[in-house]
Parts: sequence; C-alpha cells; structure tokens
Amino acid sequence: MGKIIFMANEESSSTPGVSTGGAPPRGASIRGSWKIGEFAGIGVYIHATFLILVAWVLFVYWHAGHTVKGMLTGLLFTLALFACVVLHEFGHAFAARHYGIGTRDITLLPIGGVSRLERIPDQPKQEFYVAVMGPVVSIAIAVVLYAAFRISGGVMPPVEALSSWTATSFVARLIYANAILAVFNLLPAFPMDGGRIFRALLARFMPSQKATRIAAGVGHAMAVLFAVLGLFMNPFLILIALFIWMGASQEATMAQMKSTLEGVSARHMMITNFASLSPDDPLERAVELILHGSQQDFPIVKNGRLVGMLSNKDLLHGLSQRGAESPISQAMRQDCPVLAATDDLQTAMEKLQSSNCHVMPVVDRGELVGLFTSENLAEFVMVQSALNNRRAPRPDAQAGDERRSA
Repeated sequence: MGKIIFMANEESSSTPGVSTGGAPPRGASIRGSWKIGEFAGIGVYIHATFLILVAWVLFVYWHAGHTVKGMLTGLLFTLALFACVVLHEFGHAFAARHYGIGTRDITLLPIGGVSRLERIPDQPKQEFYVAVMGPVVSIAIAVVLYAAFRISGGVMPPVEALSSWTATSFVARLIYANAILAVFNLLPAFPMDGGRIFRALLARFMPSQKATRIAAGVGHAMAVLFAVLGLFMNPFLILIALFIWMGASQEATMAQMKSTLEGVSARHMMITNFASLSPDDPLERAVELILHGSQQDFPIVKNGRLVGMLSNKDLLHGLSQRGAESPISQAMRQDCPVLAATDDLQTAMEKLQSSNCHVMPVVDRGELVGLFTSENLAEFVMVQSALNNRRAPRPDAQAGDERRSA
C-alpha cells in the first residue's frame, strides 16, 4: 500500500498512507525515519514503527507453529512486498518529475509507503497521471512475475488458496499481493491513488475545491464502511478506516488552504515591525531584544544589505558554543531563502517547506521590507477560513427583518 502527500506543512502533511506521493534538504524525512538508500536523487527511508510490523510477522508465524525457517520465509515475503511498494512509489515520483515536480523522499511505514511531493500538480491531467502510475507499476510487477512464473512451469493457485498464505508458493503470493495492492489503491477515496484519480476526473467538470470536497466525502463514507466491516471481520480494517478518514480530512484542508492562498502576496501578510542586527553585534544584543520583546528571529543587515538570519535555535547554539560576547556573524545562517514582496503565498509556502527556516526575509527591489513566518501563515489561513465559513443570514430570518422594519 502507498500514498502521495504534498508539502503543505511539515507535520500535518506527514500522515502515513496506504498509496502512495528549491531542492529539498537532505535528510529532511518524516520524523523518526532512517535512510536505507537513494535512487535517482530520491532518498528512501524506513520509519521506526516498521519494526513493529517485523515483530508482528515473526510472532504470527511463530504462533502458527512454524519453524525458524518458516518465520524467516514469512519475513522475507514481507520485505519483498515492501520492495514492490517502493517501486510503486517511484512510479509516482518519476511521473511527477516528468511535470517538473520533485519528490522529497519516500518513507516506508507498517501500513504502506509515503511519497512526499513538493507540490500539487497544476492541472487535473497531471494529477491523474501522477496518481495512476503507482497502480500501473504494481500491475506491471504482477504481470512480469506471472509471466516468469508460468515460463518456469509454475501453476497459479486459485484465489481461495490465499486464505492460507503458507499453502501457496512465494512468487504466487507476491503476484496476488501486487494485484491486490493495485486494486486497493484504485478505490475512489482519499488518500488512496484512486481518490486523486477521482478528484482529477471531477476537476475537469467543476472547480478543484468542489471536486476535492466530493472526493473527501467519498473517503469519509468509505472509512465508515471499513470501520463497520472491521467490527465483524478483521480488526485491521479499523486501522485502515482511521487512516482513510484522516487522509480525506487532510486533503480537504489542504485544498481549502490552497484556495485561500491564491491571489495573495507575501506583502499582504509579512511582519513589518521588526528589529534587525549587524553581523558585528555580539550575541548578547540578540538576547536583550528577545527578553524585551516578542521577536525570536532576526535578519542580519550590513551596510543596508541582507547578509543572513539568526534564529532562536542558532542563538542558543552560539551562546553555548562561543559565549555571549562572540559576534553574530559566527552564529547566523546564510541559507534561508529570500522572498520577493510580490511572491504569492503558495510560492512562499513551498519555499518555507523546502528549507529548514521557519522565518524568511522579504525584499522589495533589493531592500529588506518584512519577515514572513510560518506562524503568520497559519494565522492568516485560520482567519480566512473563519471568514469563509461565516454563515449567511437565512432567507426566513431576512424576511422577518423586513417585516419588522416595515
């Protein structure tokens, strides 16, 4: 199973998934993950919770009375399946790259893989192809394995044999597993690939935000169905239901955020009341400003030119390593992206997420004019959402007001 996610904010975008999707910084993966490799410039990570799946597989085989060899065979099958999941994710990643969209990383979790794309495809056609390539890869794997299996003289067992995985051959199980993976991910509900395909098809006939609401609604309905089935069949379906519900809600929130950010520039929400420091100032000067104000991050300016940023984290590190008398130039960072005042908020959000900075300087014709922060962005979205959700007066209430005024 796999999932595509888009970089809206660092934590909320990292919901684990059943299908999976400036250059992103190296090592900036989902928290608690370890890098196990890299291909085509895309890092592949394994989340710490994946070890729970390993332990569970070994326990299930042990509890069923299998020998150590049988337990290891079961574990090997699980790892082979997740290798196929990685290929599924690269199907998304390469399709996205074709449209100029980078993939930040791919992470394996107990319930599937997660591809983190830098942004949402601009057109429904692009999203359709990016989403569909994952299941296409899974189907291709099943077809290739099936052809090799038959050529070698293997006989595919009936579907009924899947009730006892150990009664079927290793390759046959892998063929069925990839077919199931493809079919499951084509379910028309967020956050599976089928949900994105469904949304892309709807978006050809209606506004994208409305298409997202419909697809998210289908996802919620399917989550309820899975939860009910889980109560009577397999409790694991309840976990899948929870995942689908959270993913559908996340997609709806992201679509609303994207709509809110359209047409708004950094100039409209940047902080204009701020203090700046010189690279020659001692770190204790920054400490004074923090203690006597609310600003935590400072632009560093020399001769009217922006030369760096000093974050609260950089300040504390500089104090502990060099002392309060050391110059700011030894603690500041120079890798924070710079926004133009005319940049739209979608661009600002993407730059914010592709860096390790949560405050970015805003310039206009080379002059520092403000600061753009993740907190201000979140507050802006909340305010706009509240305004958009404001209920209009009911027709009967309006009629009553008119009668009273008459």
